[in-house]
Amino acid sequence: MIQSVLANIAIGLVTSLLGGAFVWLWERAKRIRAENRRAAFFGVRPGQRCLIVVGDKYNSPGTAHRRDVRAVVELALLAGELGCDVSVESGDFRGGNGDRTEFCVGGPAEGVNARTGGHLAAHLPGVVIHAYDGTAPDSVAIEVGTEKFLFDRGNEEYALVAKFTPAESASPVFLVAGQTSVANLAAVHFLRREYRRVAGELSSVERFCVLIKVSGIGTYEFHRATLEREVTTAAFGE
Repeated sequence: MIQSVLANIAIGLVTSLLGGAFVWLWERAKRIRAENRRAAFFGVRPGQRCLIVVGDKYNSPGTAHRRDVRAVVELALLAGELGCDVSVESGDFRGGNGDRTEFCVGGPAEGVNARTGGHLAAHLPGVVIHAYDGTAPDSVAIEVGTEKFLFDRGNEEYALVAKFTPAESASPVFLVAGQTSVANLAAVHFLRREYRRVAGELSSVERFCVLIKVSGIGTYEFHRATLEREVTTAAFGE
């Protein structure tokens, strides 16, 4: 009788231990899969050094807008969560990204981030970001193919986000070209939280181009961002 009770207790303990171990392994595998999906979307890998290139504040060469600095911090936190080190350069950085995933933040208008302009010219022939002109209706508009995404400062703004790998590089460039620093930060903040949903809308996470729309800026600043649409085919001139 006692032996039977002890045997049942032992079986119960073993079953509980095995069940607990299975649940732990399943949860760990789920976390690893989620981290792998996030790393794949942003194009990074654990142990890698990432490069963040940030543009200047408009009309203030050598300084970065506080929102762009915050965007850099969010990207650095993302890289750290994925086990990567980070180095930061200004928009006049020259050279390839090599085996470093590059996050390039800031639009090319008015020389804010010259590297962005170079990336667009070299890899996204279907994209034009218009120069600032206070009298023109398409001032700072993002034009992709035949469509223009107009700039309505402080109300509705856009950021173009593209991922591609230059032929001379082993790792991708992740480009965030917003119409303002608000749009830059909004795009980074939005994609950190919603990358899975955005990835589900894409035909591939290896190379893509999307527009992120920011609205209600006067009330919500950078927090009200949505995926406007994917424009990969038009942006890459396919």
